[in-house]
Amino acid sequence: MSDTIDGPDGQARCSWCAAVPEFLTYHDSEWGFPVDNDQRLFEKICLESFQSGLSWRTILAKRENFRAAFHHFDFNKVACFNEHDVERLLQDAGIVRHRGKIEATINNAQCVQELIKQEGSLAAFVWSYEPEPKQLAEPQTASTSAASIALSKELKKRGWKFVGPTTIYAFMQAMGMINDHVGGCVIRIQVENARQSFTRPRK
Repeated sequence: MSDTIDGPDGQARCSWCAAVPEFLTYHDSEWGFPVDNDQRLFEKICLESFQSGLSWRTILAKRENFRAAFHHFDFNKVACFNEHDVERLLQDAGIVRHRGKIEATINNAQCVQELIKQEGSLAAFVWSYEPEPKQLAEPQTASTSAASIALSKELKKRGWKFVGPTTIYAFMQAMGMINDHVGGCVIRIQVENARQSFTRPRK
């Protein structure tokens, strides 16, 4: 199976984005582009946590519902959710109704607040785990890495839940810490250019 497919404009893209129509826009405009906004990073890590054991198509299709349910992933608001909110969300057919993942999202929002007090920002903290290029596997050949294992371990130490190394690796792909577009993909160079001009947040 080829690593690339031809997009609607005739240019090559990662083959996975042809699986369903909604993947193309996500692939072309979001996946791999660097993010430094704490709220957007929290959304991405939460959605990757919800995706565990499910397909990304399921999560992407429900993303707007997730955003509505969790106040657009404003962690200061989510951190205030209580058991009544958990029960309400368990009745929300628009999201993934998994008690453990819902409770983890609330728990992790509280953990973000504490992390920001200690580290300055979620962005500065996670970007400090960016691997060196020589540490990277060939695009789309790995599901974990030394960096994802280390970040997962540290988050768990700080009380986070549903943040295993595979989930964190997917998060790192999505938020632009690594460029995992395959070599022949037309978007890979766009992502690399964005990464080159991106100012890494620092502690």
